[in-house]
Amino acid sequence: VKLEDLLKVASKLAETGIYGAETWGGATFDVCVRYLREDPWDRARRLKAAMPNVKSMMLIRGQNLVAYSNFPDDVVVKFVQAASRNGIDVFRIFDALDDTRNHETVIKAVRDVGKIAEGAVCYTISPVHTIEKFVSKARELEDKGVHQIAIKDMAGLIDPATTFELVSSLKKAVSVPLHLHTHDNCGMGMMSALKAAEAGCEMIDSVLSPFAGGTGHPCTESLVYGLHRLGYDTGCDLEKLTEAAEV
Repeated sequence: VKLEDLLKVASKLAETGIYGAETWGGATFDVCVRYLREDPWDRARRLKAAMPNVKSMMLIRGQNLVAYSNFPDDVVVKFVQAASRNGIDVFRIFDALDDTRNHETVIKAVRDVGKIAEGAVCYTISPVHTIEKFVSKARELEDKGVHQIAIKDMAGLIDPATTFELVSSLKKAVSVPLHLHTHDNCGMGMMSALKAAEAGCEMIDSVLSPFAGGTGHPCTESLVYGLHRLGYDTGCDLEKLTEAAEV
């Protein structure tokens, strides 16, 4: 999606009361350069200017930054400093190998520039990926200094029962806020989001209805309305979100 189109939505999102918007990092950097012929740094600056009251969030691949191979520590530090100067407030840090040692330099660099470091526990299903293993990863990340922890379910595999168990276990094990990031590949995103809220998860990623479902996230408008009806105050303005979705 081109920046000029994103800016039309951003001005609406700024009025909705959302915590943050993931505007940068990960593959978006690559897409800007390779396909859109746009300057990714300009995108970061202009989206932040359009949503000054909303935290600009980015996905950062640990030592790989926004690329597909690892960089030396000094490059990592300089990149984080530059991203911070260009408007990024929250850095969601993960590692392709799910090795928390590859988080360390980024976490320290983010803390040094006074921004928010969010450590990601990568969720998947296998004989070795147990609740205990995920909790152990989260404890490691908290010990390394993250301000909050994301359950990063990039394949949309987490089911409602596991979500409730995992969030409940993490709430007992760590003291930092929790953030659920799931996709809707398997059609369980909205149910898992509800169980996360019931278990005490502070933040849930969602997307406006035109992009919701499938490989997208649970629908923002539906989530806000449904949680409101159940007595959860998200602080989000449903009317303003609907206007943004129309754009």
